Amino acid sequence: MIDASSLPNRSLFSVTSAIWFLIILLVFNTGCRVHRFSAADSPSSEETPFGNNTTDFSQQSTWILGYFEPGRLLQQPHLDWYKKGFDSYEPDPKYIDLLKKESKENISITVVLGTWCPDSRREFPRFMRIIEISGFPSENITLIGTDDQKVAPIGDYASLDILRVPTFIFYRNKVETGRIIENPLTSLEQDMTEILDRDE
Repeated sequence: MIDASSLPNRSLFSVTSAIWFLIILLVFNTGCRVHRFSAADSPSSEETPFGNNTTDFSQQSTWILGYFEPGRLLQQPHLDWYKKGFDSYEPDPKYIDLLKKESKENISITVVLGTWCPDSRREFPRFMRIIEISGFPSENITLIGTDDQKVAPIGDYASLDILRVPTFIFYRNKVETGRIIENPLTSLEQDMTEILDRDE
């Protein structure tokens, strides 16, 4: 017969399970965090070269959600950070030359970003600068905006498996060949070159 006193306390087990669930949740929500901050200390409203000092990008009214065209970022409140990030970025000419030589046939790129997210506001203008200089066809790029839970109101969004933003997803012949997630490992242009050089 089993001694009941040797069995684990159910309430203690429930508390332990809840603690582990919270730890896992925090691990997966790193990057552009989904936590709420006050306007004064929110990383979404930081006063940096990539943000308009008078704009609180944590406010839902500033978010771009779902599919959108790059021209949306040439309007306020996004014009300032986008133009400054685009104009100031000087990619490595070595990798730009390699990207120019890269066959762009059957290559497409999906970019998932949050206009509330400082990482997105830093990396996306740089990405678009690289795309323009390297001659990549803009019609092969799909842009998707998310809310601060990293969710976008489009069909089959879950299949993209987005955990952090920005996420740049590269496809050849509609098959994913690689991703740049949140921050490049080296630089955007070098990471792009290495992804596009992978065997089909």
